[in-house]
Amino acid sequence: MPLLVLLVGGGVFFLVYSRFIPYRNFSHGVQVLSGKYEDPNAPGDINHFQALSSTLAATVGMGNISGVAIALGVGGPGAIFWMWITAIVGMATKFFTCTLSIMYRGKDTSGKIQGGPMYYITEGLGKKWKPLAMFFCLAGLIGCLPLFQANQLTQILRDTVFAEHNLLGYDIFILSGTIITETGFRLSDILTGLILVALVSLVIFGGIKRIGHVAARLVPLMVLIYIFTVVYIIINNIIDVPYYFWLIVTDAFTGQAAAGGALGVVISNGIRRGAFSNEAGIGTEAMAHGAAKTREPVREGLVGMLEPAIDTLLICTMTAMALLMTGAWTDTTVDGITMTAVAFQTGIPGLGLYLLILCVFIFSITTMFTYSYYGTKCLNFLGGAHRKHYYNYFYVFSIFLGSVTTIGMVVNLVDGMFAMMAIPTMIGTILLAPRVVEASRDYFRRKEAGDFDFD
Repeated sequence: MPLLVLLVGGGVFFLVYSRFIPYRNFSHGVQVLSGKYEDPNAPGDINHFQALSSTLAATVGMGNISGVAIALGVGGPGAIFWMWITAIVGMATKFFTCTLSIMYRGKDTSGKIQGGPMYYITEGLGKKWKPLAMFFCLAGLIGCLPLFQANQLTQILRDTVFAEHNLLGYDIFILSGTIITETGFRLSDILTGLILVALVSLVIFGGIKRIGHVAARLVPLMVLIYIFTVVYIIINNIIDVPYYFWLIVTDAFTGQAAAGGALGVVISNGIRRGAFSNEAGIGTEAMAHGAAKTREPVREGLVGMLEPAIDTLLICTMTAMALLMTGAWTDTTVDGITMTAVAFQTGIPGLGLYLLILCVFIFSITTMFTYSYYGTKCLNFLGGAHRKHYYNYFYVFSIFLGSVTTIGMVVNLVDGMFAMMAIPTMIGTILLAPRVVEASRDYFRRKEAGDFDFD
């Protein structure tokens, strides 16, 4: 419940305190994203679209597919309603955090401009707040590991492709007919982990410019494929849409479908899965947007606030409808990504499963790209720019670790670290909120007068 109060309560505060500024200027955020105000000479590494794509590469991922399945399996349909709440208030939160990521950029030990909660805490609040910034980075070193993505990608490949062809390789390694060692691991998981390590390494060692370049190409593709697939399932069950929307809303306040029938389980599970999905208030989004090429902080805030709308209100809702309409959420023999696989196979027999595997692969890989950048920024702040590259070695090892670890262990670890990251992010953002509102009023005053600086 503390995470619920911190994220939802903080988001409501930002929403009211800003007088709905981000919502009233949603269309302007779309204009900024389109490149209308770009200046290649502005400070930063990537443009607005690449910044949004990089963050969407992290947020539009397994949280939208297996995260929704976990929310339904534990919290029932009502958990989806509370995911919506995190998205609505999360839009205001991201407006504030992403604006601050540009407003108070700092420099690392190499003199390079950096942004993120650790920088706007120290630059905006002063050096005496540095322990809070360091706390964020310490939690980020673990919270930004790709354990969940590697685990769920491995699971769907194991439960579909490898299982279908009897290639799981349970418990033993066999080489030339000789048993080498008993491990307790599946050979398929180990091989998947090694392949993922190789693929991710090709991109992440190139830094944020390569990550942004690749993400800007893969993210729109994966979103379109996934949306068209789910839309097909929804259209085939279109008559049931009103019923399931009503079920989501009513169950959100009764908790009848939750594990044990507890309303608290519905709310807390929806908030946790929503926070993991759109990451509003966690601080990761501010690290990516802090690298954007712009001199106008408010513009980046408007771009950043688009993420929860795309990620949770659109994609998570579509996943939930597919799981509900096909009845997959009632199958107690499956969980996580396998539940979604059942839904896609039921909704589009023969083809649905393979479309999901393609989406999951792209979702997982692109998320792993961006998370590595987040972790290197945390180590950069803690240990200096000359040490940040060491994080990637630890990072690729964790990909392998996530591939052979249980889903329960992974979810508990990541959820815990995200909660720890949210504490300094929200504290710093709330304390600096008056400066964001002041900057917003100045920006829109200049916009109305037609005399502000077009990047």
